[in-house]
Amino acid sequence: MDVAALIPLFLFAVGLIAAAIILSFIPVGLWISALAAGVKIGIITLIGMRLRRVPPARIVNPLIKADKAGLAVSVNQLEAHYLAGGNVDRVVDALIAAERANIPLAFERAAAIDLAGRNVLEAVQMSVNPKVIETPLISAVAKDGIEVKAIARVTVRANIDRLVGGAGEETIIARVGEGVVTTVGSADNHKAVLENPDMISQTVLGKGLDAGTAFEILSIDIADVDVGRNIGAQLQTDQAEADKQIAQAKAEERRAMAVAKEQEMKAAVQEMRAKVVEAEAQVPEAMAEALKSGRMGVMDYYNMQNILADTQMRDAISKTGPKADDPDGGRGKRRDK
Repeated sequence: MDVAALIPLFLFAVGLIAAAIILSFIPVGLWISALAAGVKIGIITLIGMRLRRVPPARIVNPLIKADKAGLAVSVNQLEAHYLAGGNVDRVVDALIAAERANIPLAFERAAAIDLAGRNVLEAVQMSVNPKVIETPLISAVAKDGIEVKAIARVTVRANIDRLVGGAGEETIIARVGEGVVTTVGSADNHKAVLENPDMISQTVLGKGLDAGTAFEILSIDIADVDVGRNIGAQLQTDQAEADKQIAQAKAEERRAMAVAKEQEMKAAVQEMRAKVVEAEAQVPEAMAEALKSGRMGVMDYYNMQNILADTQMRDAISKTGPKADDPDGGRGKRRDK
């Protein structure tokens, strides 16, 4: 086969490959779709998006959607928001929803809310359809010591002007819980709270709990209220138990001190007895010395022994006599015998 005949085929193949590369780089189909939708966008602009690594479909499709909705949004705004890391499609959907609901929302404001990490489309929808936030079970104690448990439902609407920098749902729940605890705690009797649960709602709403948050509180409804434990009685019981333990500890301390004092007295008695025994041991030596020196005679010694024997006999007789609680001195028993 002649080489000259293959050259046109080669050039044709190269042309097809080049055309495919150019068409893949230049979004001609997207450009045609934009023109068919009435959106004027140049092919050079689309090529520039490719060069800036911006997917043209991420810009053109939301631009077509915004144009059909009658929004004045430029390509530069959408592209800048995409390059900043925002969600272009969600911002455009939020703008369309806000325009249909007659909510004033500019593109810059919507882009700022989206870049702040909040779902701007959900915020617009919440502005139209308020959201109900249910608090967890809140426990509070009235002045009479009775615990009151309540669950509140808070109806909120998104405040678009405060979405950037405003607090979220957690702050709303915390503030409502604080208001419930304050209201119940200031009540003299838990029955008053059970009879009029709306006093909690009125007090909480009067505190302006939505200040500094991204929401506007429409209403606070008490979904459930119930009586819990008797905290006052429990605290008194715990205090009494603590007082009892303290008293027992003090009594044990006094008992230990008394035992120690008793042992000290026993030791002192033993010490005194030892001294007495020591003194008695010196009596024979003193008597021997007195007899030896003539200060005491033998008869004196015998007389003293007689006196001691007589004393011992009297002691023995007194120990064997009738008991003091026997009125007849034991004579009745002898007569019976």
